[in-house]
Amino acid sequence: MVGRRARSGRGWDAIPPRTGDMSARPRRGRRNGSGPGATAEPLDDGTWPADPSDESRSSDEPPRAEPRDEAEVAREICLRQLAVRPRTRAELAGALARRGVSPEVAAEVLDRYDEVGIIDDAAFARAWVSSRHAGRGLSRRALANELRQRGVDGEVAGAALGELDEATEAETARALVDRKLRSARGEPDAVFRRLVGMLARKGYPPGLAIRAVKDALAAQSAEAAEFADQIDPDALAPDPDADPPLG
Repeated sequence: MVGRRARSGRGWDAIPPRTGDMSARPRRGRRNGSGPGATAEPLDDGTWPADPSDESRSSDEPPRAEPRDEAEVAREICLRQLAVRPRTRAELAGALARRGVSPEVAAEVLDRYDEVGIIDDAAFARAWVSSRHAGRGLSRRALANELRQRGVDGEVAGAALGELDEATEAETARALVDRKLRSARGEPDAVFRRLVGMLARKGYPPGLAIRAVKDALAAQSAEAAEFADQIDPDALAPDPDADPPLG
């Protein structure tokens, strides 16, 4: 008996299609041949397949950012600096120079900020003197040095420091001594020297510092006042390293 031939799937013995599967599926586009000269055939719906080389090119190359205007960069730097605390014109100019902004663009931006009041060295100096004297008890000499370090003009700084007169400075020195004296320990000589040294570090001149300490000791006790009167002021040159500051 002749063996039964296996169905080949073609011709008279092909398996009939399943019900509901009669619609023809769209064919994918095919390329004719291979290599650089190969061409693609359109899909059955009339569209053309995407070129893989285009996809790889678009995914590998990042989008190119438009070059930013230097003045815009300078303004952003200034605003970030001003968001932390008020700044002088010199401080902002230094920040722009460190970030590589050209002097011409920096001057243009800072001039504009001067015009609209965003930069005001006079207001900065007045606020600095008021807050640092009230909060830290710094003298006019110490405050003048801080303003100079921040690039404030000498005349502008002098006008701000003029609002702090000698009487106010002496009262502040005395208040500092009274506060430290409440927790002072040790021999009168050591306490006297530490208090004078503390005022000297805050910029007070020796004469004012010695008078403030003597008056405070006199108010504390008769013994302390007698000791203070016997001290030679010329022998009390402030030496911050001689005695540790009061805690």
